Amino acid sequence: MGLEEWQEIIALTASISTILQFLTGIMVCQKFVEKGSTGNTSCFPFICGFLSCSLWLRYGFLINEESMILVNTIGGTLFLAYCMTYLFYSIKKSVVARQIFGVLCILIICIGYTTFIEEKHEIAVFRMGVLCCTTTVIFIAAPLATLMHVIKTKSTESLPFPMILSSCFVSLQWWLYGIILNDIFVQLPNFLGFALSIFQLGIFLCYPSTPTKTAGYNLVSHQF
Repeated sequence: MGLEEWQEIIALTASISTILQFLTGIMVCQKFVEKGSTGNTSCFPFICGFLSCSLWLRYGFLINEESMILVNTIGGTLFLAYCMTYLFYSIKKSVVARQIFGVLCILIICIGYTTFIEEKHEIAVFRMGVLCCTTTVIFIAAPLATLMHVIKTKSTESLPFPMILSSCFVSLQWWLYGIILNDIFVQLPNFLGFALSIFQLGIFLCYPSTPTKTAGYNLVSHQF
């Protein structure tokens, strides 16, 4: 049985896994509600998630890929709700509002360009794909700073094991789906995400989940 014959199954499982991963943000927002504040939690993952889902949603419409449209419609809606929740409970509302406004401006420009300015569909697809791929790669590279911290302290306390494991599973499925679609823009970021997740899981085999006595300082726990 060729990989193409698994397309519908992989699309379904990848979609379900990704939506479940998106839903983890509800637990983070629930803590905001309970505490009445966002505390030290960064809004960056929410804003990045909203931008990424929205860009991939536009790309999905351009290539008419139903699975991508469904997943990123749900993801974009959820992340926008997370951003609004964060904004409501944040003490730095003006900063968060400017960040959200900036993302919305980027999206309006992208939609306007691919809809009204670029007349050649192939060029619009290519440029939107490059933008989506680049944005996702940047987001994937973000945890590298935390990995350096883990290696220096020889502790994996700051790494969320369940999220890394789910990211590994989700990235693998979308990578395979990208191979089936023969779409390099879907393949590349998900391959990198899968490779980074495997690397992070490997670190759990090398270092404990509690700080070593020689670390010299406490680790900062990262949420979401």
